[in-house]
Amino acid sequence: MKYWLFKSEPEAYSIDDLQKEKKTFWDGVRNYQARNFLRDEIKVGDQVLFYHSNTEPMGIVGVAEVVKDGYPDHTAFDPKSHHFDPKSKKENPSWYMVDIKFVRKFSSLLTLDEMKENKKLQSMRLLQRGNRLSVMPVTKEAFETVAASRK
Repeated sequence: MKYWLFKSEPEAYSIDDLQKEKKTFWDGVRNYQARNFLRDEIKVGDQVLFYHSNTEPMGIVGVAEVVKDGYPDHTAFDPKSHHFDPKSKKENPSWYMVDIKFVRKFSSLLTLDEMKENKKLQSMRLLQRGNRLSVMPVTKEAFETVAASRK
């Protein structure tokens, strides 16, 4: 099992949306490194920290679980989709997604500032300067530290 952090702007898709829907596909990732994680490394059973970005305050709001390995992101083929990419072809897709399910919402947000203050989280990619990926790996220790900090 591996551990991941997925970012989403709460106005676009929030932990509350996932809790309501129970399961969703994680579409719209348009960064090649993040795409490679989705396509090649993220597998069923992996655990996901759900992070609300581009909001005040930003932070981790809950946990999800991967329920379907990477597969072509169908929104890239749909001209009506906000995530349409005319260069991506069904026979050679550029973009991938996974399916995740809701596990739990934290009783309170773990803010970015709180993470920066926690010595056990200092190696998280999220906290490294210049790291703006929307999908990134997390160590088991960091995942467990975050999960244990919020019930």
